Amino acid sequence: MARRAGARVVTVDHDALLNGDAESAVGRVSRDSGPYWYRGWMVPPARYAEAEKALAARGCSLLTSASAYHLAHELPGWYATFTALTPRSVWCALPETGGPPDPASLSRLAAPLGTGPGIVKDFVKSRKHEWHEACFVPELSDTDRLARVVNRFVELQGDFLAGGLVLRAYEPFVTGGEARVWWVDGEPVRVTAHPDTPGRVPAPGLDAVGAAVRRLGCRWVTTDLALREDGVWRVVEVGDGQVSGLPAGDDGEALFGALPTV
Repeated sequence: MARRAGARVVTVDHDALLNGDAESAVGRVSRDSGPYWYRGWMVPPARYAEAEKALAARGCSLLTSASAYHLAHELPGWYATFTALTPRSVWCALPETGGPPDPASLSRLAAPLGTGPGIVKDFVKSRKHEWHEACFVPELSDTDRLARVVNRFVELQGDFLAGGLVLRAYEPFVTGGEARVWWVDGEPVRVTAHPDTPGRVPAPGLDAVGAAVRRLGCRWVTTDLALREDGVWRVVEVGDGQVSGLPAGDDGEALFGALPTV
């Protein structure tokens, strides 16, 4: 579909990139043929930076720099820009052992969020489909329960855990699905359903979110928006548009057509 939208397409070896062989990963990219957008599976920021370096060695560039990718892809990068629009959050790196923080450390981490329910996730994703097991904490001050949920989350994420641990204050949203808004150079070029609710496309207000997107300064990003029970639209997640998913049945042609090549 990208070709039908007029784009030049070159395949990147995602497995090689994840394995640390960025040079092989971009081996099909002709020298001095860029610049390029990346479009594919999520890549850890460090691997994305390696791809950027390998492409530069071939005289090519990425239209989303490694620093911009990191900023939009992980919550600690975008949170300060969206603080007023998104649930309160705290985060930490994981211990060097790779396991979850101990209960005392979790208690200290959660303290700024106060009492009430919360959500456990990593810097990119939650496990909301294991809601009670590895995502939702009914009371953040209940350290034993918090530790159980965090431990299970880390166990289930395994090698796919991204960045570190995030705790978020829980906000109740109305039933009806999330809207995924696609932004290019600060402008909303598409509003789609979230991939988890492909048949539902809410119509959120975008003025405040657009101002935050422009402050963030990344060229191609997504924002997932949900309607809180008090009628306020909230930013649930921000993502790099290159690795954000489209809902089932959307071939992406309209999105690719909205992307500039410079």
